[in-house]
Amino acid sequence: MMNRICFDAFTVGNHEFDDGDSGLADFLSDLNSSDCITPVLSANIVPAPTSPLQGGYIQPYVITERGGVEIAIVGSTTKRKTEVSSQPDAGTTLLEELPALQSTIDEVVGLGVEHIILLTHSQYDVDLTFATGLTGVDVIVGGDSHSLLGDSTLTDLGFTPDGPYPTMATNLDGNPVCIVQAWENTHAFGALHVNFSEGTVTSCHGNAIMPIDNRFEYEDSDGEDKFLAGTDVTTIVEDLTSEDEFVHAIEDQIALDHIATFDAQVGPALARVIGTASVPLCYERSPGQGRSSIDGCTASTYQHGSDITTIFVKSMIDAIGSADIAIQNGGGLRIDIPSGDITLDDIYTLLPYSNTIVEGDMTGQAIIAVLENAISNFEDTTDGRTGSYPYAYGLRFDVDASQTFGSRISNVEVNSRVAGNWTPIDLNATYRVVTNSFTAGGRDNYIEFADVTWNNTYTEYRDPLMRYIENLTSLGQSVAPLSEDVYSTKSFIDRNGCNHAIDLNCASINY
Repeated sequence: MMNRICFDAFTVGNHEFDDGDSGLADFLSDLNSSDCITPVLSANIVPAPTSPLQGGYIQPYVITERGGVEIAIVGSTTKRKTEVSSQPDAGTTLLEELPALQSTIDEVVGLGVEHIILLTHSQYDVDLTFATGLTGVDVIVGGDSHSLLGDSTLTDLGFTPDGPYPTMATNLDGNPVCIVQAWENTHAFGALHVNFSEGTVTSCHGNAIMPIDNRFEYEDSDGEDKFLAGTDVTTIVEDLTSEDEFVHAIEDQIALDHIATFDAQVGPALARVIGTASVPLCYERSPGQGRSSIDGCTASTYQHGSDITTIFVKSMIDAIGSADIAIQNGGGLRIDIPSGDITLDDIYTLLPYSNTIVEGDMTGQAIIAVLENAISNFEDTTDGRTGSYPYAYGLRFDVDASQTFGSRISNVEVNSRVAGNWTPIDLNATYRVVTNSFTAGGRDNYIEFADVTWNNTYTEYRDPLMRYIENLTSLGQSVAPLSEDVYSTKSFIDRNGCNHAIDLNCASINY
């Protein structure tokens, strides 16, 4: 697919080393096996003498030409993340990025090149450091941090940009530097226009562009996923494409044919069994809601809520070893897991979103406020917005939805990683919280989350649960609901004052 596009340059990221130097060399051989030859760049990778990457696979820079003007593109790869989280061969080293970049910039400047673009896989914040710590740099096109950059157009549509597109900085020469990044997973691509005078940036402007088609999914008042039809589709396409950030995509048949060959292989891969469930792992957004399609699930989740969601929040804690508490919106999961084999396809259907796992520090008071706002979004609605109901691990509480805002959550207790005893939450203490990148932006009315300085672990949303299931499988164990005492909803009173611990047939069960 990269050869179909034929890029001007490609820089190596940490995941390119997941299968060692030989895996990367094999990929790069495929990349340059057609008429399209893509320069592969990194100024700070030094392959071991015996590495399969010897022989010119990777170069520090490439000089290209546009309209008679020479432009140097210099690559850079995140050092510590690659060394810690991937598998470069023994003897293959990654130099410190900043000095390696400056040395390479000095070399191309010595060749008389005045226009210099850095192509980095180092994260947005690091790119800002590069911009202010280097001479000669004009533009930085970055990656790794999955940063969406943009203005109020994106904010008004519910996105949470990490900064403006482009972000402007000043290099050590005192000259402007334009910094851009285009989000993640091909959800967007970037368009940047830069004006120069005698090798110095005079202005730059542009934006991320999201390709869209004419299929729009929504959730109806019954919580069912449906697709828009008729004039609603036309209205939305016209409204979105009136903004520079959206373009209606025209399908490329050659690309579709390529994809079809791989789709044929995806089915068997998704059918891979990763574990077994000893009993149904029931899914409900709130206690006893009645969404589950499995007999008995409404009754079993009537007091404390979803089994599979509780397992999921535990898996987040297990995967991110430094967190005390995990918090998850109920709508982030989508289905029951029936008893029997659990496949990879089950996990992708259960967790269909492209979120990552983030962690940050919050006070006990802020945590309670998050819970209150999440319950508020769940209760103060008649249009089916039930997905905000909170689930947690290492945290439990009583819910009385019949009370006014601010009084619906009570008796909040904490047990860090459920490794000790349950104690009342300390309003002034600081706790390390792990959640998903969607709610971390304050969405689903998790308002206080938007004020937290989150550390994005870049752990893909599904990974913790897959690891949890696979670990049990390796121990010869199946997946079962957790013990009742770790469920975050200790008791539940609905908006009509019906107590699920006393009345086994509350009339308001079906929200």
